[in-house]
Amino acid sequence: MKARIRQLLPAGLLLLAATSVPAMVWSPTGLARLESLEQQRKGLQLEVQHLERDIERLRIQAESIKTSPTSVERVARDELGLVRQTELVMQFKKD
Repeated sequence: MKARIRQLLPAGLLLLAATSVPAMVWSPTGLARLESLEQQRKGLQLEVQHLERDIERLRIQAESIKTSPTSVERVARDELGLVRQTELVMQFKKD
């Protein structure tokens, strides 16, 4: 009896693998899911690259603001709307 099981066990495992592997590969959680995840990974890698460039740009800008009075003035004017005491501000109505 044990000899018979030893003979049939490899064949049974092979048959099980031959039927279950293709079913798993072509199932919705198989290759289709793998391709979807690969596309998602590529998209996230591009987003990381963009964010790394933005971070580097902001680091350079922050360093410039720390060291350059001209940069500080530009930020004060552009982002905060500040003007010098000697300057005259004129506002115009939009029609």
